[in-house]
Amino acid sequence: MKKLAILFLIAFVQFACGQNTATTITPENFKKEIEDSTVVVLDVRTPVEYSEGHIANSVNIDYNADDFASRLDGLDKNKKYEVYCRSGKRSAAASKLMEEKGFKNVHDLQGGILKWESMGYPTVK
Repeated sequence: MKKLAILFLIAFVQFACGQNTATTITPENFKKEIEDSTVVVLDVRTPVEYSEGHIANSVNIDYNADDFASRLDGLDKNKKYEVYCRSGKRSAAASKLMEEKGFKNVHDLQGGILKWESMGYPTVK
């Protein structure tokens, strides 16, 4: 009976918390991925954060903006997206939403731009 209760609890927690199927990748792998010119680099921070420094060739769509979800609808769901924010929370949520909307290939930068910069990778203003 105790094993059954534990299994039920595990199943409940997984269901209640949801599963983010977007792949979180390390800054090293993110850097390799964005070398491909067909990849869309998506920065989901605010415009102010973006102006303070961002990954080259990234597109800024503010996750906190009222029109975020509708702006995603205007993107090609078959392209490959590399998504980042400041620390990884907004990009994880954005990546999950993108997959729910039918995007086929989404990666989330582990640790966000803070981790990216701590690794010595460049940003532009």
